[in-house]
Amino acid sequence: MIISKKNIAAVLTAAFVFCAPVFSQSGGGTKAALNVVKPVTTDKDLVIPIAEITSNATFYPVDIDGTRLEVIAVKAADGSIRTAFNTCQVCYGSGRGFYKQDGTVLVCQNCGNRFRMNQVEVKSGGCNPVPIFPANKTVSADTITISKEFLTKAKGIFARWGRS
Repeated sequence: MIISKKNIAAVLTAAFVFCAPVFSQSGGGTKAALNVVKPVTTDKDLVIPIAEITSNATFYPVDIDGTRLEVIAVKAADGSIRTAFNTCQVCYGSGRGFYKQDGTVLVCQNCGNRFRMNQVEVKSGGCNPVPIFPANKTVSADTITISKEFLTKAKGIFARWGRS
């Protein structure tokens, strides 16, 4: 078989058409793209640019005095920005009580509980991410700031936390 530019283009087009549905998720991203982890913020306030928050969860790691914490930020269906600590209110002591996005839900890596994005920061108690309520953050037109002081108070729920 002679390989020409035309044959290569046809093969690539066919591969895209037949494989695209395998890689797509709601929201248009791939599964890997759904779990976006930003660079670590160390020993200071966490400042989250509102412009980078979408309906897919974004994970913001923070290191406070040697303890690794993580914050989830997501835009809910109503357009509001929601934040929570990426640790489960029930499973945090296991070290695996953290969430990964799977499609349109967050899944606890310890117990498997599936948690809808619209519940982030709204639901408190039970097996769900620890909410960061409005009183614990400062929201401006461009950013959400979670103070180092508040992050320091949350270190205890991350004592055994591990993200994999």
